[in-house]
Amino acid sequence: MMNEFVHTIMTKNPVSIPVKSTLKDVKDIFDQNRIHHLPVLNEEGDLEGLITTYDLWKLNRNFEDYASIPVTQVMNSKIAKVTPDDKVGTAAELFLDRRFHALPVVEGKKLVGIVTSFDVLRYEFQREYEKPILYEDILAKS
Repeated sequence: MMNEFVHTIMTKNPVSIPVKSTLKDVKDIFDQNRIHHLPVLNEEGDLEGLITTYDLWKLNRNFEDYASIPVTQVMNSKIAKVTPDDKVGTAAELFLDRRFHALPVVEGKKLVGIVTSFDVLRYEFQREYEKPILYEDILAKS
């Protein structure tokens, strides 16, 4: 499994946000899409950074302030990235070593996907269990 290519488990064409956005835009996207990591793209579509729900939490500002705070003030611009042809094991090692939970997948500077620690866990689980074991099924039998 760890020798599979990242492109086999990544989310293609992930939700992203323009570099000129505000934190209000970021929060709205997080709320609407139930995601925790948001790539930030410039006008040419190149990856400029990544902002996470943790970044908003540690900022410790009122939601009312978000409309006046540019995403560029909070996003991480020095981020680890992988390519579609990197191995899942490389992503897993970065997750474990650096405590990351998401890695943008790029070709050159262009964002083509995102891979998360959840993607690695889901992929491995599906390989091990062909038929999922659902918590709801257990409750229904009780």
